[in-house]
Amino acid sequence: MRYRLSHDARPQAMTLLLAAAISVVLWFIPFAEFVTYPFRIFVTFIHEGGHAIAALLTGNSVSSLSVAMNASGETYTTQGGIISQVFISSAGYVGAMAFGALLLALIRKAVAARLVLLGCGIFIFTLTMIYGLFKPIFSWSAWSGIPFTLLAGTVLSVGLVLIARFASARVATFFVSFLAVQCVLNALFDLKTVFFLSSPLELTPRATDALNMAQATGIPAIFWTVIWIFLALGILWFAMRLYVAGRDKGYQPDLPFEETPPI
Repeated sequence: MRYRLSHDARPQAMTLLLAAAISVVLWFIPFAEFVTYPFRIFVTFIHEGGHAIAALLTGNSVSSLSVAMNASGETYTTQGGIISQVFISSAGYVGAMAFGALLLALIRKAVAARLVLLGCGIFIFTLTMIYGLFKPIFSWSAWSGIPFTLLAGTVLSVGLVLIARFASARVATFFVSFLAVQCVLNALFDLKTVFFLSSPLELTPRATDALNMAQATGIPAIFWTVIWIFLALGILWFAMRLYVAGRDKGYQPDLPFEETPPI
């Protein structure tokens, strides 16, 4: 079945394509990782936040959440049963992709970008203070991860709130698109890395979410990685379909390439 891009989706699609093009170009510019570094840390917070939320939804508890300078992260939770462990371990990469898709959907549904950025800032700040600072202190665990997690989470939260408060509506909308693209691309590339690390030919298994799944279920890590890749691609396909379909009502007036609606 062939689909055509809806007329009212073109402004959002152009914004999304520009954000994606800038992301790709930055990969080929020397030292551009300094520009994308804050976004990489943001995605790590979303990834670890996915583990934390999944743990809470399955009746488990979260003892700590930390983000390292190399953009890796760790979240320690109670394990629960096999179903809980599967859900919690899967919620990192799939959760990051789902979060990116959610940002895309909010843009498409004409939700104010300022509110989206404010919500992201509050979410990061909540994770930082509760699971990055207070819980590790009172549970006497993962103290070494507190300094950078606290610094990174605070800077990201304040930055997102400042952009939401002072940036123009068009800049805020583009920023949300860029965050969505970073979540999607980083989730896909991280899954590619995990796929190769989960290969049966890998002589020295490294600690990954897929390895945790293998240890919990007895099913090889590469199986879970493939499942996550298909889930992530399915989420991405669904999000892209939102841009193809027409919108019954609602009009987004603050996009960089907004076209004048017909009278």
